[in-house]
Amino acid sequence: CFFPLWVPPLGFWGVVWGGGRWGGGGAARGAPGAGGGAPRHIVMVNVEADVLAGPLLATEARAAGVVYSMAYGDQPALTCELVEWARSSGFDVVAAGKGTKYLPAYHASTPDTVWDHYGLTVAEAVAAGMNSRMFNSFLDGTKSAIEMAAIANATGLTPPPDGLRFPPCGQHDLAHVLRPSEEGGQLHHKGQVEVVSSIERDGRPVPNDLRWGVYVVIEAPNDYTAACFRQYGMNTDATGRYSAMYKPFHLIGLELNVSILSAGLLGKPTGATREFVADVVATAKRDLAVGEILDGEGGFTVYGKLLPARTSLDRGALPIGLAHGVVLNRPVRAGDVVRWHDVEVDSCLPSVRARREMEALGVTA
Repeated sequence: CFFPLWVPPLGFWGVVWGGGRWGGGGAARGAPGAGGGAPRHIVMVNVEADVLAGPLLATEARAAGVVYSMAYGDQPALTCELVEWARSSGFDVVAAGKGTKYLPAYHASTPDTVWDHYGLTVAEAVAAGMNSRMFNSFLDGTKSAIEMAAIANATGLTPPPDGLRFPPCGQHDLAHVLRPSEEGGQLHHKGQVEVVSSIERDGRPVPNDLRWGVYVVIEAPNDYTAACFRQYGMNTDATGRYSAMYKPFHLIGLELNVSILSAGLLGKPTGATREFVADVVATAKRDLAVGEILDGEGGFTVYGKLLPARTSLDRGALPIGLAHGVVLNRPVRAGDVVRWHDVEVDSCLPSVRARREMEALGVTA
């Protein structure tokens, strides 16, 4: 499993993940910073690594007395900020997440078909230096699942029971669409993560979409608060009890200094993994045969599906973060979850050991 190393620029800073544990630097056990010297604060810009074993790394970071933080500017950290604002204000969080472009057919997208969905030619994408696997992971649902798992593991919000639903929804409809289904919305339950689509199922664009942004849907805890929603001009559902706040953009690396300064000067993360609530599991894009080699996130064989952590463990599901370069020893039908016993996994790999140790910490939801 490949996780590229990125080193932030400031001297007090640490590496993206625990050096020795992840195969580099020889860091001592329990010190998730770079090998050698005192443990250092960590901004985890690699969301895939965080979802694979973040609860373990966060536990070790706390034991070492350092900050383990999400990267501000990426959507998980920005969503966590909205959730923190809502809870600190006394609102009940009904849903939180982000927007993306989604159609069900995108789950089968491959690096060979991805540019058609973006309206680009292969030549245009190559000239722009665009990576087909990375952009395919944005489209096939994997990246959305990974980011929702990161948010769930940081906030305690829980996933729907069998994958994200990606309801089409614009900024003005968040409070209406993202209510529980028994109240006329499209949520499985209150207190969940979800991704909204910027296009309808027939391909029509959603007005005022949230494709690049993040949101939180809140519920008024009492009649007085609901009245305030109306008096202050907040956009609500028909009942007036649900409202939403959102940020229509994210600037990724341009905002990263917020995390660096927060950890270095304030000793606080900008969102941080705390528990194992959600997981992202490898799911077959097509019928897979014995002997095929899985090629991981954004590839030709599997995409990542969001599941509750307990469901993932009960099914013996293979994490998407370990679904690269492993050989199938059983056939897997299109749409089925790939399980640990369906593949040949080297249990000595640092990433596999870390994942198993993280699972041993237990599921909290």
